[in-house]
Amino acid sequence: MIVDLKETAEFLAEHDNYYILTHQSPDGDTMGSGFGLCYVLRKAGKKANVLCSDDFPKRYGFMYDGYEPQKFPPETIVAVDVADRKLLGSRLNGYADYVDLCIDHHISNEHYAKRLLLYPDASAACEVLFQVISEMGIEFDKRIAECLYTGIATDTGCFKYANTTKLAHTIAAKLMDYDINIELINREMFDIKSRARLKVEQYINSAMEYYLDDKCAMAAVTLDTIKKTGLAQEEFEGIAGMSVQLEGVQVGVIIKEKDEGKFKVSMRSASDIDVSEICAKFGGGGHVKAAGCTLEGSLPDVKLRLLSGIAPAMGIDLWLA
Repeated sequence: MIVDLKETAEFLAEHDNYYILTHQSPDGDTMGSGFGLCYVLRKAGKKANVLCSDDFPKRYGFMYDGYEPQKFPPETIVAVDVADRKLLGSRLNGYADYVDLCIDHHISNEHYAKRLLLYPDASAACEVLFQVISEMGIEFDKRIAECLYTGIATDTGCFKYANTTKLAHTIAAKLMDYDINIELINREMFDIKSRARLKVEQYINSAMEYYLDDKCAMAAVTLDTIKKTGLAQEEFEGIAGMSVQLEGVQVGVIIKEKDEGKFKVSMRSASDIDVSEICAKFGGGGHVKAAGCTLEGSLPDVKLRLLSGIAPAMGIDLWLA
């Protein structure tokens, strides 16, 4: 069922022993909302842990520095920034049917949780969580503010993506009142790159292919490629944005093989094309400008299926392109 801010705040106040679920391949928004909520609940005298199917990325270490999992039997399951149960990943799949509350901003949310707080116009789940915490009446502190700011900043591309709202700027300004180091956070999120990350970017640039009158850019990374080149799995976060950086490209696609014959697709739009509609045709979803899906089969078949979905959105006959 759909719940509002007041109902969400009351639910969080009335329950205890929380497992907070984040999505696989964690980004700044799921990490920020996960740890932000965890620290809020602990501040309120609750027990809470953050769970993920993948290891927490090192770049978000400032969020979980000093964090220690607590021991308790889970009673309340909350998912943050998780639009689809499939995104929980293999380690957390067992909780998929027991999610008591989901806090999200994806219009493609599958309504799998018993309670859903969904603000599809919000720039990030952290933007929604800020309002929840305010409704709960719990005082923010520097650590909570850093988590929420990071989620909003990363999901808006440092406030430059089309999903950036007026409220996102207002909340960010309020979070700055807690003496967070936005220069350090933004440098860590957007400027600093490891050698492993540069290697991934170099490969993506070299692998980029262009279709549909060069309006669609597509790059694929297979398990064999990762094995041969030693590309670091954790350095692929946010790489999809590279696919729409070339002038003239309207839709960009990054295809990454997760398991043999199973490909994770990240799609980006640099035009008015709604990539969430395209990905929905393949069982995925997301936002107008950023979406994804998972496809199985051979790589050539996956590419062809994706192009068959993208071409009509561009008004192009695939077979004549």
